[in-house]
Amino acid sequence: MTEQHQDPISEDTAASQAIPEASSAPEGTPEALLAAAEAKVAELQDAYLRAKAEGENMRRRAAEDVSKAHKFAVEKFARELIAVSDSLDAALADTAADAATLRSGVELTQKQLLAAFERSGMKVENPATGDKFDPNQHQAIAMVDADQPGNTVVNVLQKGYQLSDRVLRPAMVTVANG
Repeated sequence: MTEQHQDPISEDTAASQAIPEASSAPEGTPEALLAAAEAKVAELQDAYLRAKAEGENMRRRAAEDVSKAHKFAVEKFARELIAVSDSLDAALADTAADAATLRSGVELTQKQLLAAFERSGMKVENPATGDKFDPNQHQAIAMVDADQPGNTVVNVLQKGYQLSDRVLRPAMVTVANG
């Protein structure tokens, strides 16, 4: 039995040399079956390595896509703001404008900005006097005595903003005591 144990390297060499001989062996012989099994193993190993590489490539491409999406997520909104910036630059460059013309230009610029907000899914939260106080969308700055029902908005100090129903900044309001 000790004579049958050989060096693994020499066994591999012998096996690789035996494969061409096995292909010429008659079908159904152990050598032919071994050669067919080795060919099938090689084929499956190749398919496995290709599938593994494809999976890694897909994972890498997905990570790149996510990275690009994060990097360029605000591109559309930034393009919308360029027009607003251009309008403000034009207003600052016009030194001959009177107050009425300047006010008209600022109002148009504000309309451009609000339109850019709307196209980007952003909306302004500006509660009216007497609206019920909503702690999810309003921030009470003070409670004041007023001639209106309690827990209603008396005055808006600063507008709030939402992006796709998510509050970016709550509207800052004073609320009636009640």
